[in-house]
Amino acid sequence: MPIQSKTLQLSDRFPLPDPERRGRLLKAALDEDIGQGDHTSLACLRKELTGEAQLVAKDEGVIAGVYLAREVFQLVDRSIEVIPHVNDGDSVRPGNTILHAKGPAASLLSAERVMLNFMQRLSGIATATRDMVQVLEGSGIKVLDTRKTTPGIRLLEKWAVTVGGGYNHRFGLDDMVLIKDNHIDFCGGVTEALNRVAVYLKENSLDLPVVIEARTMEEVEEVLAAENVYRILLDNFTPGQLKMATERIAGRITTEASGNIGPSNAHAYKDTGVDFISSGSLTHSVKCLDLSLKTVF
Repeated sequence: MPIQSKTLQLSDRFPLPDPERRGRLLKAALDEDIGQGDHTSLACLRKELTGEAQLVAKDEGVIAGVYLAREVFQLVDRSIEVIPHVNDGDSVRPGNTILHAKGPAASLLSAERVMLNFMQRLSGIATATRDMVQVLEGSGIKVLDTRKTTPGIRLLEKWAVTVGGGYNHRFGLDDMVLIKDNHIDFCGGVTEALNRVAVYLKENSLDLPVVIEARTMEEVEEVLAAENVYRILLDNFTPGQLKMATERIAGRITTEASGNIGPSNAHAYKDTGVDFISSGSLTHSVKCLDLSLKTVF
């Protein structure tokens, strides 16, 4: 059965991030999996044997990683041809074909697990994000990820959030000042923490957005009395408390809600008036999308 394609081109809706870092990451994953060689495939399959395989969805969800999959296949063997049938960001149902791959049979099988591991996890993240975005549709609230990511693949997990319609929070500790509860407690209070940050930024000639967490309405009042705060993070507020806080803030500072909010309960926060909701569940406890690579005869 020959490969038939929709002749899709590389989508620019969700360009993959940082080719150099991505390449190192994929090579490390393949080295971890293949090691000294895929002895099973090398033993069972003649070197000259070629074959075809199709990646099929077994779950309903949002696909993320089609062109990453092509990179994985071609890092194993540049002669492998990969033809996508959907783009990143497309929705699939069980039985839908995502891509076809054609090339040396041993190479296809050597690349299979790493390709699936990436695609299943990234598609699961995109699906969870899409679900949460849909729950909040019409509210104006934007969905943010967090740093609660898998060590080493944050770059790709945060990319998958954007595929699902979400937005990225900070990528690391160096691109934002985020004063959280522990910082506040060590400093002795909100005002002292903000004062120390102002001095630090000035002394080091840094221009970084300052976000600070507030746990009570008293801390909200302290933040409102301060200057140069980019966003206030309202942590573990109930929906009713959030609505009270946003009414008090009245648009003077951008607001973010966090604390055990995810796709399953986001509806309760739809009318709170916050600008953002950040959710660690999008990356730290997501269910991978079930996908399968099957040979084609």
